[in-house]
Amino acid sequence: MLAVATVFVSCKKTESESVENSAVEKHKKPNVVFILTDDQGFEDVGCFGAPAIKTPHLDQMAKEGIKLIDFSATQPVCSASRASYLTGCYPNRIGIHNALMPDAKIGLNPEEITIADMLKEQGYNTAIFGKWHLGDAPEFMPTKQGFDEYFGIPYSNDMWPHHPQQGPIFNFDPLPLYQNEKVVDTLNDQSLLTTQITEHAVSFIQKNKNNPFFLYVAHPQPHVPLFVSDKFKGKSERGLYGDVIMEIDWSVGEILKTLKAEGIDENTLVIFTSDNGPWLSYGNHSGSAKPFREGKGTSWEGGQRVPFIARFPGKLPQNKTITTPVMGIDIFPTIAALTNSTLPKKKIDGKNVWDILTGKTTTTPHEAFYYYYRVNELHAVRYKDWKLYFPHKYRTMEGQPQGKDGLPGEYKHIDLKKMELYNLAIDSVEQNNVIEKHPEIVKTIIELANKKRNELGDALTKTEGSETRSPGMVL
Repeated sequence: MLAVATVFVSCKKTESESVENSAVEKHKKPNVVFILTDDQGFEDVGCFGAPAIKTPHLDQMAKEGIKLIDFSATQPVCSASRASYLTGCYPNRIGIHNALMPDAKIGLNPEEITIADMLKEQGYNTAIFGKWHLGDAPEFMPTKQGFDEYFGIPYSNDMWPHHPQQGPIFNFDPLPLYQNEKVVDTLNDQSLLTTQITEHAVSFIQKNKNNPFFLYVAHPQPHVPLFVSDKFKGKSERGLYGDVIMEIDWSVGEILKTLKAEGIDENTLVIFTSDNGPWLSYGNHSGSAKPFREGKGTSWEGGQRVPFIARFPGKLPQNKTITTPVMGIDIFPTIAALTNSTLPKKKIDGKNVWDILTGKTTTTPHEAFYYYYRVNELHAVRYKDWKLYFPHKYRTMEGQPQGKDGLPGEYKHIDLKKMELYNLAIDSVEQNNVIEKHPEIVKTIIELANKKRNELGDALTKTEGSETRSPGMVL
């Protein structure tokens, strides 16, 4: 940082001095960069145990900041998870379920307050570069949800005519590439998309170095189909999937380098995480949730526990591993507290976890965490170190032929007929069902679950949510 010498020649402030000081105060508002990958598993970062993928920039980011090893996306699927990150709500509270398809009749209701909406009220410039996936009708697109700039794709990168199941199951139109509200291209090749997203992010930082900003970098990768530029093709021991992660790591490095070059590194919070666990049916084109059970599309730990790294020089500790559980719903209220922003009048579910991130406390502010999936099915509840699963159907690749080279394997579906209880403190891999030994814990969690069912509903028990809100609807 540059040292600034100040010479006081008068006790009175001129009008120009007051304006200048006001600008300085404005500039002191912290910038926020939120980097979200798609289907990246817990193990798919070097400092989280990746055995054959090099991620030097993310590893350095963790050394200079914190990593959470008990961070969960709010749901194990794209649209629902992203809605949660941006609003601080359980997705079922705001009517977003599963992964929205092209030409969806619903989307994130513009009446909901996103992080971008909230920060614009504080004078922030806002942008999203990458994947949106919260409704592709004009009224649901990012520029209607608080973002000044948008470059990217409106839904998942496999929703295009080259899908391996195009014809028998799907009939996708060409994949559009948007610049703000205009389609500027249709994609037949996504090899340069990570580079283009990074270039937009770097340019946005450079343009806004003197103004507070919120930058949301939502990489479509490593969701299948996998694409990587020539500069990383064949570089990883982990094959194409590893190449993709290495390029994402490069992108993180470019963003961090730009923050330093523009002199705003120490005034910027950078967060890196994933929207859910890996898509295991794609075999060698899938990530790894190890050591956790299952992956994307399930409420087992591997479906929702994802890597999380945050860096804010002078504000967050360095090289610290945090074990306190945190969930995706907590990002919104934590950024609100950090930026001195006002929370929405409508109820949200997340909590400010800044004291957890800074190491001031190891106690979660949540009474419990609720694992909903599909159309409002309550699959599990976590209470302290305990996680109770309710009867539900889930998918697994255990014992199934794996997919290969971009073609998926076929899931086996299992009907969990009885409740199961796990102590995550000593059994995070969820192998030892101890429900018979702890009836008092089971009773407590069931009471919590029933309370939440009365609030948000549960399709498995035919209850109706009394405090849920509707998504935006295309009429």
